[in-house]
Amino acid sequence: MLLSSRLDASASRNAIRTILLVLLVLLTMVSVRVLTLMFMRAHLNDPAWFQTGSYAKFDRQARDILEGRQQLFLIDDPARTDLAQYPPAFPAFVAAIYGVTGERSAYAVQTIQWAIDLVLSLVLIVGITVTAFGWRAGIVAGFLVALSPLLAMYAAYPSADTPGMWFVLAANWLLLLAAKRNNLWLALGAGAVLGIACWIRVNPLYLAVGWAIVLLLVTKAGWRRRVAMGAAVVFATALVIAPLIVRNYLTFPDFTPTGGTIGVNLWEGLGETELGRQHGFLFGDDKMIEHERVKMGWPANVYFDSQWPDGIRRDKERTRESMDFIKQHPVWYAGVMVGRMWGMLKVAGDPVPYCGISGINVTSRRCLPPAWQGGVPRSLNGADVSLACSSWVASLTLCYALIRSELARRVLLIGADRMSGTISWRDRSFATVRALPCDVLVTPHADASGWDFADAANPHPKAMTCKAYADAAEARLAVSGIPGK
Repeated sequence: MLLSSRLDASASRNAIRTILLVLLVLLTMVSVRVLTLMFMRAHLNDPAWFQTGSYAKFDRQARDILEGRQQLFLIDDPARTDLAQYPPAFPAFVAAIYGVTGERSAYAVQTIQWAIDLVLSLVLIVGITVTAFGWRAGIVAGFLVALSPLLAMYAAYPSADTPGMWFVLAANWLLLLAAKRNNLWLALGAGAVLGIACWIRVNPLYLAVGWAIVLLLVTKAGWRRRVAMGAAVVFATALVIAPLIVRNYLTFPDFTPTGGTIGVNLWEGLGETELGRQHGFLFGDDKMIEHERVKMGWPANVYFDSQWPDGIRRDKERTRESMDFIKQHPVWYAGVMVGRMWGMLKVAGDPVPYCGISGINVTSRRCLPPAWQGGVPRSLNGADVSLACSSWVASLTLCYALIRSELARRVLLIGADRMSGTISWRDRSFATVRALPCDVLVTPHADASGWDFADAANPHPKAMTCKAYADAAEARLAVSGIPGK
């Protein structure tokens, strides 16, 4: 009887400890994700942080779907090669969000996608880890997911990458279960779910081949069973994406199985390198499009895009030109690719011209107030840093209060008082800026104070006072969800 009571007490303590750790993971994740969401909401119009050009294509297709100008799947006009650039699922997803929310903007997509990812990314990654290594590793994985700046950024990034990732992770979980249980149906399920991911983003397609090789090597069975497991993944993926391939084959004279972006990626990737630029390659869609516009003799006032007109043929030409150059410099190109693979593991450092390193740059210039970095311009202001610190402190102390329950009420009161003080300090900062005398206002982001350096003849067409600057900043903060006065 005594032994049974001790075992019950030990089990209860372990259960309470696990629940508290899970709560700590959730509090940490919500803290990081909410702050990142607020940051991204203020930067959705900044091409340095968000690919506005790519989203504009999804937005246009979603509006065309809602207004009956475009079908969900079929393409009626063979000249519309731009519709083959991306798979059809994400434009349909955007159209569904527009229809349900009544708001046709990236902000609506961002909010819905962020909320879904908050649950799915944690459940899927922790589920994979628990299946492979157990609950202790799962808790650690949960903390890594909660703290990851890259996952937080893409959760608040309204693009096809994150929804595609949900299905890749789900397929990965099924693949792991298939390998552990030697189950052919689970292998088929992994391939099918991976195929669904390719309806959102075509990038995961060739994972099917890699996964088939993994099953061939690690499945504990005879070689026939291992071959069947690997073949099941490839077959199911191919079966799910077959409608896309058949549609493209029947629609376009120049057949493209998966869309027309391989040439763009190769050509612009070479344009990132010094040797590539010396041989005429350029980095950036705008520069590539202008290069091809001049090459084809199209006037500047006529619409011209990377995928229209004749986008499939043009992309094949980019691929051919890039591959010819790579064949001439194979050793150099291998070195470039090794460097890029290493760069994908970094979440900090100096940004590349268009998209930073791994999508987010956690550097002192971006994250610290000027007093801590010698006055270098930054993207996050003092209120953001203060709010971030307050959020972390509140999360950790709340978990401690759950362990020491008699302190819970006191900790909550301290957190509320701290938040009130943060908002009061922020409001005083806006009042101070409004009262400053401004002759010529220059800000870290020049366009925020009316400057346009692209127009050399009139670089400051719209002068701005300090009051107007503070009003605009406060309005943007209010839109992002921070309460005002």
